Amino acid sequence: MLDAIINFWQQTGFYMIAQNPLQLVMIAVACFLLYLAIVKKFEPLLLLPIAFGMLLTNLFGADMFHEILFAGGHVHWDLFGGAPVTAEFIEEMKAAGVADAILSSVEVGKSVTIGLIDILYLGVKLGIYPCLIFLGVGAMTDFGPLIANPKSLLLGAAAQLGIFLAYFGAVLLGYTFLEAGSIGIIGGADGPTAIFVTSKLAPHLLGPIAVAAYSYMALVPVIQPPIMRLLTTKKERMIVMKELRPVSKTEKILFPIIVTIFVSLLVPSATPLVGTLMLGNLLRECGVTERLSKTAQNELMNIVTIFLGISVGATATAQTFLSLKTLGIVLMGICAFAFGTAGGVLLAKLMNLFLPKNKKINPLIGSAGVSAVPMAARVSQKVGQEENPGNFLLMHAMGPNVAGVIGSAIAAGVLLAIL
Repeated sequence: MLDAIINFWQQTGFYMIAQNPLQLVMIAVACFLLYLAIVKKFEPLLLLPIAFGMLLTNLFGADMFHEILFAGGHVHWDLFGGAPVTAEFIEEMKAAGVADAILSSVEVGKSVTIGLIDILYLGVKLGIYPCLIFLGVGAMTDFGPLIANPKSLLLGAAAQLGIFLAYFGAVLLGYTFLEAGSIGIIGGADGPTAIFVTSKLAPHLLGPIAVAAYSYMALVPVIQPPIMRLLTTKKERMIVMKELRPVSKTEKILFPIIVTIFVSLLVPSATPLVGTLMLGNLLRECGVTERLSKTAQNELMNIVTIFLGISVGATATAQTFLSLKTLGIVLMGICAFAFGTAGGVLLAKLMNLFLPKNKKINPLIGSAGVSAVPMAARVSQKVGQEENPGNFLLMHAMGPNVAGVIGSAIAAGVLLAIL
């Protein structure tokens, strides 16, 4: 009886705390993120599943997620099939730079017991969840403001400046090219894109990058206004823009088809993201697939969001999250976001030098070029109305805002193609 009690005690999480006390820190971080999601309402639809996934993966003895199955950036299907871990496999992973903490979690000659999140994470690793999220985003997005004012496409492109500046900054700080590409994509303020790129380039950084990306998306109303006011004058912020022209149904139907063909030919590696985004939009606009459009917007979007959040949060283990690299990601992420905001505003100011007086652009809408839809557009509206209560910039800001979604997907394709 005593042996049975001792055996039971040694299998409890309380007994295992001494083996890796840093997991207690991660449990505290997870609870803090849950607080931000529930009480402060910071992107709760994704931050809450991410935080809970982080909690699950750091519970002692739960064994819901095993990093060894995805070590070295690859899915080890033989381990999924029950094959035992071999000494040759361990040596191969060491040569690939896999952390000792991950390798020490398995024993040579024993197989890995597959956990629930191991299965769910395959949707991230294989690039399924981010593309399905883009399908839902496309079904919820009205590209009318962009079609009515094509110049806003340039503002969306300019806001991707932060991605590439952060990339070069990360390289200078000693990150590898692949890690730098994953850090830079945070500047696009698009969580699914950041997850898609990081799962391909630097999967070991997926947890910190996802948390940073969604945290900064939630902090758009805090981060952007000071930058917008710093780079514009009161006179510029008071510019009133003319009402956008009506967009025909034919234009809205042709737009996703034309964009898919053009972008796929220009940057083939961006096709999974742009293609699913435009498919979702075509379901919305064509008028003959209302049921599919509603499913993409609601049931499918909600289901995938849960799976994506839990899976990504589970990658935030103590050995990968609690490091100087994570701190660097947080700092470079906010720099990327700030530069992206500044890029859109500055290009709008530059365009005004060449536009007639009655067609000037309010530079505030340039900040909406980051693809945090529709929050960034609302921030442009709010800051504009503080200077001129009669100024309505929301629909004008939605143009660069949705252009930023396309721009971040193209930027992701460029990084994947180059790296």
